[in-house]
Amino acid sequence: MSATLRPEEFDAVYDRWQALMPDSAVDNVFVAPHIQRIWWRRFGSGFDLHMLSASDGSDTFGFAPLMAGNGTLRFIGGDDFFDYHDFPVRRGSEPQFFGLLCDYLADLDWDTVELSSVPGGSPTLEYLPAAAKARGMKVEMTVGEVTPVAQLPASWDEYVSGLSKKARHELRRKLRRLEDADRSRQYLCGDDEIAGCMEQFFRLMRSSSPDKDAFLNPERIGFFQDLAAELSERNEFRLYFLDYECSPVASCICIDYGDSYLLYNSGYDPEFSALSVGLLNKALSIRDAIEQGKRSFNFLKGNERYKYDLGGLDRGVRNVHLTR
Repeated sequence: MSATLRPEEFDAVYDRWQALMPDSAVDNVFVAPHIQRIWWRRFGSGFDLHMLSASDGSDTFGFAPLMAGNGTLRFIGGDDFFDYHDFPVRRGSEPQFFGLLCDYLADLDWDTVELSSVPGGSPTLEYLPAAAKARGMKVEMTVGEVTPVAQLPASWDEYVSGLSKKARHELRRKLRRLEDADRSRQYLCGDDEIAGCMEQFFRLMRSSSPDKDAFLNPERIGFFQDLAAELSERNEFRLYFLDYECSPVASCICIDYGDSYLLYNSGYDPEFSALSVGLLNKALSIRDAIEQGKRSFNFLKGNERYKYDLGGLDRGVRNVHLTR
């Protein structure tokens, strides 16, 4: 039986999509269905769903999680919440999948296709442009933001020793200063305390900067709360706090997915910036990741200086733009 690409409802593909993820070359949490379904339920009402499954009749080998609005077709999920986007496709099936996808696009009414934040090295960047051009589409690829990633060794001491001389000295100095201040500790919020902990997280996130304060409107707060509940149930949510004198002064969310921690968002109390509480909370989260046997710590989008001080090395993403 020949392979086909067909539209489906989100819930109808959920289990098959989840089962496919380990066999995909782009197995990361932002491409997984549980986080995308959260976004769709919160923000999808203004878009037309184009959830496509590729099947050879007996087996589904790929998905296209797309949505359309105002003549533009794009990935589900906005860039303000998703650091990566991609097509989950079984390894080895990419040429067939992208041929089917471009056949579908050729018959669909759209003005532009905007596919943002595709990870460098993704099969999408290899196969989609050729398939689109073969069907008369114009393809433009641009460089997106960097996502620094630190590779993690087997021990904390080895990690610290691998930092640059200046960064290593500064981290040790700041940790000693925090320890000398006494009454400080980092801790992980328990799953049964997530709702209350998230309120503290929002407080610290708001206090970090006017931009973060403006970002946290009711709809986005709802998304964060849904995300915390879903990922906690899946044991993928890590909410770290740094206390000073019995009060939370810094917090960060890490997503535990596969062999990596992903630093999703953070906040801190500026009154304690002299103690570098925001940076140290992240550093101690890296220590926990190492203790959990993780192989990398992904700082996600942005080129903030602290990411490189903590050992991050740039990984790029690409944006793919299709027109007729």
